[in-house]
Amino acid sequence: MSFPLLTATAALPAIGAIATAAVPAARRTAAKWTALLFSLATLVLAGIALARFEPGGARYQLTESHAWIAEFGVRYELGVDGIGLALMALTALLIPFVVLAGWHDADPLENTSSRWRPTQGFFALILAVEAMVILSFEATDVFLFYILFEAMLIPMYFLIGGFGDRAHAGSDENAAAQRSYAAVKFLLYNLVGGLIMLAAVIGLYVVAGTFSLSEIAEARANGSLSMATSTERWLFLGFFFAFAVKAPLWPLHTWLPNAMGEATSPVAVLITAVVDKVGTFAMLRFCLGLFPEASKWATPVIIVLALISIVYGALLAVGQRDIKRLIAYASISHFGFIILGIFAMTSQGQSGATLYMVNHGISTAALMLVAGFLITRRGSRLIADYGGVQKVAPVLAGTFLIGGLATLSLPGLAPFVSEFLVLVGAFSAYPAAGIIATTGIVLAALYVLVLYQRTMTGPVKAEVQGMADLKVRELVVVLPLIALLLFLGVYPKPLTEIVNPAVQHTMSDVQKKDPQPEVEAAK
Repeated sequence: MSFPLLTATAALPAIGAIATAAVPAARRTAAKWTALLFSLATLVLAGIALARFEPGGARYQLTESHAWIAEFGVRYELGVDGIGLALMALTALLIPFVVLAGWHDADPLENTSSRWRPTQGFFALILAVEAMVILSFEATDVFLFYILFEAMLIPMYFLIGGFGDRAHAGSDENAAAQRSYAAVKFLLYNLVGGLIMLAAVIGLYVVAGTFSLSEIAEARANGSLSMATSTERWLFLGFFFAFAVKAPLWPLHTWLPNAMGEATSPVAVLITAVVDKVGTFAMLRFCLGLFPEASKWATPVIIVLALISIVYGALLAVGQRDIKRLIAYASISHFGFIILGIFAMTSQGQSGATLYMVNHGISTAALMLVAGFLITRRGSRLIADYGGVQKVAPVLAGTFLIGGLATLSLPGLAPFVSEFLVLVGAFSAYPAAGIIATTGIVLAALYVLVLYQRTMTGPVKAEVQGMADLKVRELVVVLPLIALLLFLGVYPKPLTEIVNPAVQHTMSDVQKKDPQPEVEAAK
């Protein structure tokens, strides 16, 4: 039997989580290095998976299938297409930077006796999330995916509620209450979505008699599986609701600003750059793949919701006074673009949406992690507490600017390619939607440049006069992300070659073809 590469890629961070948690309490540095080494080893395995993947080959590759709960037709089935592989690689890439950026976030607080921050637990939880997210991108059994979809909420709940932003260190009781509120809100929103999805998962099994994506596709192809229109629509809504909460899509988005604001910056990256991608990925794999007719039926409403997310998220980002909440609302706007690209149901839109998932993960990680370094130095998340930082910490200001320019999709940086494709795909199918979505670009330029102006330029405030520039560890975190943004901005071909064949399979699932341009006949 061939080496189970996909299982190993997910199992390695899970083993790392156990090993990190088992490190003796007094050896905090050993726990950090254990987590970092396991995350780097996972990245190596993800790289091997990328090398072994054949873009023009079978839809699902590196497959594994084993009996699990035979009485209920549940199997341990794994396989990746180009979309799942790209997101698996993104997750494996970002976790080492998350670990390095949070190197001191779980150290015991000085001059406080109210609580001790368990370093081992912090890094073990990060690796546990990585394991579950990677496996969710690999799962081709619907029930297995559902278990992972719900299980990842547990470590995320503790990461949000148990490890707060250092900017709150001075008001411990109030900070704990805010963290608890954010963690509970995150958990309740996602649990409700998951419970509704569970009902739909059971309904799918009743109709199809299996949880296997490959068996369902085969049954549909040979005509042995047919769903009543009303049944398909109800099942679609059950799945889509859960994914829209996770994504997050307006009006199910309100948990995200609280969670990102109260979590440490590395955990905020984990939320929006990694965990939330499971929602948009699942829309492509499960909503469009399992319920193609219902997906087309719901498209007009979903496009309207995506447009509201784009404009609403951007407008609220413009008005924010809190740096991290600004980035959170910007992410809501960006997820609106991703969902717009998915449900435009054109090859450009879906390729752009997948690239957007990857590029948004990199750009948001760069911006949020630099913002975290800034907040740690000043001890405040409020924009008004900064000014003139570029004069005392020019490297920090420069990397912050590049992260911000990537967020507003400046040409030459990776997000521009994906946003351009989404808009082209949306405009070709729904011109009005494409026009409305472009307002998000204008607003993005506004909130990013105003943020930079107010924090980095102008007179140097007394509180930032002695601010240190980025250190070696912080540069190791930020510079590779910036290099990736530049590389994928000018040469996205390696990513598009992996993604495009999977997009064509999805387009085939929903039986859609790209609209042909109207050309007037020559007179």
